[in-house]
Amino acid sequence: MSYKAIIANKDRKAEVIDKELRPLESGEALLNMECCGVCHTDMHVKNADYGDKAGVTLGHEGIGIVEAVAEDVTSLKVGDRASVAWFFEGCGTCEYCTSGRETLCRTVKNAGYTVDGGMAEKTIVTADYAVKVPDNLPSPAASSITCAGVTTYKAIKVSNIQPGQWLLISGLGGLGNLALQYAKKVFNAKVIAVDINDRQLEFAKEHGADLTINPLHENVGEVVQGATGGAHAAVVTAVAKSAFNDAVDAVRAGARVVAVGLPTDAMDLSIPRLVLDGIEVIGSLVGTREDLREAFQFGAEGLVVPKCQMRPMEDINDIFQEMEDGSIQGRMVIELNK
Repeated sequence: MSYKAIIANKDRKAEVIDKELRPLESGEALLNMECCGVCHTDMHVKNADYGDKAGVTLGHEGIGIVEAVAEDVTSLKVGDRASVAWFFEGCGTCEYCTSGRETLCRTVKNAGYTVDGGMAEKTIVTADYAVKVPDNLPSPAASSITCAGVTTYKAIKVSNIQPGQWLLISGLGGLGNLALQYAKKVFNAKVIAVDINDRQLEFAKEHGADLTINPLHENVGEVVQGATGGAHAAVVTAVAKSAFNDAVDAVRAGARVVAVGLPTDAMDLSIPRLVLDGIEVIGSLVGTREDLREAFQFGAEGLVVPKCQMRPMEDINDIFQEMEDGSIQGRMVIELNK
């Protein structure tokens, strides 16, 4: 049986091809895919920025309906809706998998990178790692939460922000707009939105940002320190080195800066500032299965509403070009099995 899938090809383009469906193995489930969001990481994989992955099915924001399960599967049943996430599978036994840090597993499998992902009409998943989607959460919204949502939810969680405190969010694109919603509606924080795109800042204002700053026109550190005395924490989803430096400049003593975006540059860190002001800089990588269950639930309760636009499979290279041009607001979602 063949099915359509979007792969990365040797020319560093995305391509829709036919693939043959293999039989299920122990512990696996077959999903009849409904949709899959498009992430900047997919573009990096397509461009071979992390090594040549030609032939792999792209996508790690997939939502599908279980069509079949292997005989030994108990975590999913036919008819369930489930996710295809970047954290596709861990070993289950290492120090990270057994201590609530499973995304750091050294032998992790990643959807759309080391194994076939969700941009296909059919996807085979490891059943125990595919998180079920609540009934009242629409699939397009769930697809965005599967990566962008859970990534920002986890980053805010580990920022240690408390209700009423100031959280700086840098980058209000596909990740940042969800970070803003989680920060306001779930964590009850006051939010400083930072972006070089005025349209994104307007979107942030509409969704409750308490302070907006365009670093092309204002000094982020000076404005934030003057208006708030310094942010209590910062989450950086932007992919510019300057955004990370600005975040460090904008926080107060004892703050935590959480790195999420993946620029190719190194940060300029003032070690005396970090030491004397007790500032922490940490990385946050997607989220665990439990983080995703929590992130899904807040979406199901209507606290977080991803902004999605449905597109056909054939639009994938146009979407990547729009990403490079910076013209996308919210999340582009590939519609599968129409």
